[in-house]
Amino acid sequence: MGEKEVLLTQEGYDNLEKELEELKTVKRYEISERIKVALGFGDLSENSEYDEAKNAQAANENKIAELEQKLRYARIIDESEIDTKIVQVGNIVRVLDMEFNEEEEYTIVGTTEVDLTVNKISNESPIAVALLGKKAKDVVEVEAPAGTIKLKILKITK
Repeated sequence: MGEKEVLLTQEGYDNLEKELEELKTVKRYEISERIKVALGFGDLSENSEYDEAKNAQAANENKIAELEQKLRYARIIDESEIDTKIVQVGNIVRVLDMEFNEEEEYTIVGTTEVDLTVNKISNESPIAVALLGKKAKDVVEVEAPAGTIKLKILKITK
């Protein structure tokens, strides 16, 4: 089965590598120490500390596998290739919500780097899908649960 490419900025890639290293070293060690302590409590059939530590170990190993998978299929977005003539992953796009006459700015990133608190939206989100490939002054329509939203692209930057 072909794996899906994971788009990342260099910063996003570096952050994933750092998180992976933390999970493989510090977190694994902490969990192994918890397991050792819990084993000292004796009877494993009624040892909730042991069960919790083993569950934490499984969750940590799953997260490690997930991060390794993302890094394996990562494609780092080359900042020098980011154009500001048309919207693409890596761009910052200023739009005007035509219904409410409000401006909003979105940074379009790969799914791994989404952070809605700073308007970093996934390239797979409905807004990004509508914006990708468009130019400044284009008007796009986005299908949302509350209805269709019309956005006018004001500015494209990196």
